[in-house]
Amino acid sequence: MLIYYFSGTGNSANVAHWVAQVANEKGISTETVNIAHINRLQIPAPPEDALIAFCSPVHGFNYPPVMQAFIRRFPKGKNPVLLLNTRAGMLIGKWITPGVSGITFYLSALILWLKGYQINAMFPVDLPSNWISVHPGLNDRTVKYLHERNKERVTAFATKTLEGGRDFRSLREIIQDVLISPISLAYFFGGRFFFAKTYYASTACNNCGLCIKQCPVKAIKTLDNRPFWTFNCESCMHCMSYCPHRAIETAHGAIIGFMIFFSLVVWSTIEITFGKTLHLDNWFMNFTVQSAIMLGLLAIWYRVLHLLLRYKWFNKLTTFTSLTFYKFWGRRYKALKENNIN
Repeated sequence: MLIYYFSGTGNSANVAHWVAQVANEKGISTETVNIAHINRLQIPAPPEDALIAFCSPVHGFNYPPVMQAFIRRFPKGKNPVLLLNTRAGMLIGKWITPGVSGITFYLSALILWLKGYQINAMFPVDLPSNWISVHPGLNDRTVKYLHERNKERVTAFATKTLEGGRDFRSLREIIQDVLISPISLAYFFGGRFFFAKTYYASTACNNCGLCIKQCPVKAIKTLDNRPFWTFNCESCMHCMSYCPHRAIETAHGAIIGFMIFFSLVVWSTIEITFGKTLHLDNWFMNFTVQSAIMLGLLAIWYRVLHLLLRYKWFNKLTTFTSLTFYKFWGRRYKALKENNIN
């Protein structure tokens, strides 16, 4: 068995290892492959008798671009395939509120099916959401409960599929997945670039370089002797969660300021001046032009922000207007290890 996974804070890595554990107990030779650590441009063809699994978090209701590209480049074959994802699980009492898969499974299944593969399962796993850029971090009780329950679910799933069974329970959610699909496209073509420019290093940063070394997609570089997030960022939250000095934040206040400036000043001026010329009365043209201009200005704004962060007073102002700085919101998240689950 070959299990390919991508993981930022460890959720998908845990799922991959839970499946591998069941396979090993059944005497099946198993290899787990973190796609962030291999050459993704030259992927060797899998053995003809191998069962293949892909596991990755859901970003913008789809696999993140790094996993999408990996699947697109994956060699042709006729192997059976298991598709799994980890998505934003929450907890109300003891009820696990499910995340939304969107087009995650359908697009990947179509690509792999066209390559000749046989899809045997599409299985979502509602592990703790780590995206503290957009919501408060989950408490320890919730994190532990979600891990325990989902390990049971993944173990049962692996037992069933490794014995030749199929599991397409994700199809029960096809209506909501189809309805949410436009957001998947918007995130892929614009949203992910926007979120990539929300991260910065506060005055707590000592330039240890760990975020740069450990970034799964090498999206962080050193600029002006400070970490700088490029548009390649996948928003996987690895850097923020694993920074030993808790120095990485999301610039909520600065982003709100940028959006207000763009909406009230820049875009209003463009609509008044060039509205008819650019056909901005058409929603598609309006969205396309607005997104392109916003991302261009965002790149400039982020570079200016990066320069200003050198000044301690500005850095502290940005930090104090970042929700991730405060304990009630910014709990850092790391997937639990085996000895912390049972």
